[in-house]
Amino acid sequence: MSQPRLTLVVPVYNVAPYLRQCLDSLQAQTDGVDEIIAVDDGSTDDSPRILAEYAHRLPQMRVVRQENGGLSAARNTGMRRAGGRYLAFVDSDDFLAPDAYRVPLQRAEAEQLDMLMFNAMFHYEGRAADRPILGDIERTGDITGRDWLRLRLRAGRLPHMVWMHVYRRAFLLEGAWQFVPGLVHEDVVWTTQALLSAARFAYEPVIAYFYRIPVRHFSPEQNQRRLEAVVESSIYNARALAAMAADAGIDAELRGLLARELVDGAFSVFHKLEKMPDSRARKSFAARLRREGWYRFLWQNSRGHIQRRRIARRYLQALFT
Repeated sequence: MSQPRLTLVVPVYNVAPYLRQCLDSLQAQTDGVDEIIAVDDGSTDDSPRILAEYAHRLPQMRVVRQENGGLSAARNTGMRRAGGRYLAFVDSDDFLAPDAYRVPLQRAEAEQLDMLMFNAMFHYEGRAADRPILGDIERTGDITGRDWLRLRLRAGRLPHMVWMHVYRRAFLLEGAWQFVPGLVHEDVVWTTQALLSAARFAYEPVIAYFYRIPVRHFSPEQNQRRLEAVVESSIYNARALAAMAADAGIDAELRGLLARELVDGAFSVFHKLEKMPDSRARKSFAARLRREGWYRFLWQNSRGHIQRRRIARRYLQALFT
């Protein structure tokens, strides 16, 4: 049997209201999607039944079931099972444009790219008009991932979404990257690592993907758990980006751009703390940040007086609250 051209890794967890639209969009693809690895991450709703219903319509789809481990664990499982020359990720509450990968795959193959990035749409379910994630950004030639990273960090606009890329699978195997289980915003570290390593990268401004922005309602307890997860992940991501920036192979400009990016992103920690409904947990997190040298870490990585002024203001607020 010949090697599949493209493998789609589709993590599935309790997305029954959206799963049929996702699978219909996969079924509508007419070019290149030879293998689909759907990872049922311990769903407790109708998602397993819907996957079984679509099994005969999507003969290239294999369903892998595992105990719930979160999105990162499900993506890691899908990558291990993938056999395609190229690989892409699809979140199961999102959906694809018709022939989403036709142009990206053609170009990735023709130019032997490690990564190709395409555009996507924020999908607001009719509450507002869908809009592109990346605006008027021109198609690039064959460049390095570091060049793209530099361009987007200079512009202050770097989408980290893993599902906006097609990857050469051998490139991913060489990097041996894994998503970190338990993290949210797990795309940040992954995408930065991949871009720093990609020798051949291109951006193709075709709209291939629709990213759903649903209306969500949380109880105070759910909101607390969600915010705690975001804070933990933001701390991890900031320190991981700092480690990447410190690599000896990173030039001075890119090191500074990464540092500025990580500090800007790290300010979300303070915003999330302010929104926590549990005041005791909020104070406990704030004390931990001081104890673990969070303000010193941000100051060491800050770039320019604006960032430093914001850090100083947050530090003083912490002293008197």
